[in-house]
Amino acid sequence: MTASVMRTDLPPELEAVRNVARRALGPVTPTTDNTKADKDFLFKAKRTEAGRKLPAQHLVYFVLADLLGFKNLGKFEKVAWSIPVDFNGRAFLIEHRKFGVGVFAHDPATEEADAEKIVNHIHKAVKVARPFFDWLAGKAVEDSSVNVNNNSTALFDRFEYFVEAHRNKAKEADDRKGERVVKKGGTEGHSWESITYPAMRLRTEARWLGLAAIEAFFSWTEHVLIHIGILSGGMRTAGDVAKLAEADWATKYKSALDLADPASKDFYDRLLVVRKELRNFLAHGSFGKQGEAFSFHSSAGAVPVLLPDPIGSRKFSFGQHLSFDVAGPIRTIEEFIGHLWSGPRAPAEIYIQRYQLPLILTMVADGSYAQAMASPEEMEQFAHYLAGRFDQATDMDW
Repeated sequence: MTASVMRTDLPPELEAVRNVARRALGPVTPTTDNTKADKDFLFKAKRTEAGRKLPAQHLVYFVLADLLGFKNLGKFEKVAWSIPVDFNGRAFLIEHRKFGVGVFAHDPATEEADAEKIVNHIHKAVKVARPFFDWLAGKAVEDSSVNVNNNSTALFDRFEYFVEAHRNKAKEADDRKGERVVKKGGTEGHSWESITYPAMRLRTEARWLGLAAIEAFFSWTEHVLIHIGILSGGMRTAGDVAKLAEADWATKYKSALDLADPASKDFYDRLLVVRKELRNFLAHGSFGKQGEAFSFHSSAGAVPVLLPDPIGSRKFSFGQHLSFDVAGPIRTIEEFIGHLWSGPRAPAEIYIQRYQLPLILTMVADGSYAQAMASPEEMEQFAHYLAGRFDQATDMDW
């Protein structure tokens, strides 16, 4: 059984890593004409228990195929890749099948001990190959041969959950606004009575849930605005995406929406107010940027003081306590969501929210996204096709 060896060109400083990994594999070598293999071994090899303890499939493949040049026999039905190895003259297969990567043998009942030794050697090789993995990942990022994970739907579901909970709690507060709970107790001559109003507590809880919804909205937009920017062609490289991910919310907004559009500019201004007056108040532990953590001592009594915005004046100023009216901001947010998925961004909703696909940067460079963003119909066809390809890869239906 023969498998030719192919090598990946490495920078000189990583040749030593290749040599160390080769030694770490010990008697695990590429197969040769002298490797013993039963007839139809490639089709009848069975999974060993030891093989379930292999490292992640991509690390195994990177070490064996990319770093050390073991031959990959290619894809088969329900098999993503297959690498034959020789262990003390006997053939084994290292394969990534639908139910996971593993070591496959002629007869697992008698070769389990050898399979365990193979797994141990691969673990050692993976451990010493870490600099190679770093180089491989860095090269992929440099070439923008990467996908950007899409968590938009999960983040939006969180926002909707808190909005619904906020409204349910607020409705309960309204339904019980006239309710009083009277409790009495004590002994003769020492009785007591307390009166509570459940609606007051319910309104407080409704406000908390509303604030959580606003937090969840900004978390979602921090994510989804980047994805819209990629689909729109504003970011073409992994460096562009990384830079925007580190930028502030306002910059992300401008990457996805054109402020020359009056409606987009209006929402931008309104949402900035929400972000500053509510979200930043919470994010900074109720001190501010405009949180009234201090009260000014005066002949008129305690007067609220506003802490200065870091960008603005360094002087304190008198102010009013924030009302924390969450109903208005939530209405603004929901109006904005309708605007976000309208006009030229309507196709993006299909790709990002409905199909929940990752963003593939090479498809920015080759014009695939530009073509798909031409209309909702174009995007529907494109996303459906791409989702099918992902399903095919997951099921290994080649």
